[in-house]
Amino acid sequence: QVQLVESGGGLVQAGASLRLSCAASGRTFSTHVTGWFRQAPGKDRQFVAAINRSGSVTYYADSVKGRFTISRDNAKKTVYLQMNSLKPEDTAVYYCASAFAPTVVKSESYDYWGQGTQVTVSS
Repeated sequence: QVQLVESGGGLVQAGASLRLSCAASGRTFSTHVTGWFRQAPGKDRQFVAAINRSGSVTYYADSVKGRFTISRDNAKKTVYLQMNSLKPEDTAVYYCASAFAPTVVKSESYDYWGQGTQVTVSS
C-alpha cells in the first residue's frame, strides 16, 4: 500500500512559481512511477507530468513543457512539481498518483492517489 499527501498549493499571480510536493508512505514507493494530474472545475482530470522509478525519465504534457519540472527524492519518498511562469489556465486541483507500471498519461492506470492541493493563478 502507498499513501500520498500533496502540499504546496496556493493562490499566486500569473508569472509566479510554486513547488508542489507529494509525500509518500509505503515501502514500494521507490518502485512506482509517479505522476501529477490536475482537474479544473467542470473539466476532466488532465495529465501534467510523470517520472519513472529512478527519476531518470520524465514526461510532460505539451501545455506545461518548459515551465514545469518533475523530480523525485526516493530517500525522502517525495516527488516534486516545480511550476514556473504560472498562467491562469493552470488553475486546478493538482493530484499526485503512483503505480508500478501505468500508462503514464492515463489516470485510470494509476493505483494510488492523494487528496489533491488547490492551485489558483490570478491574472
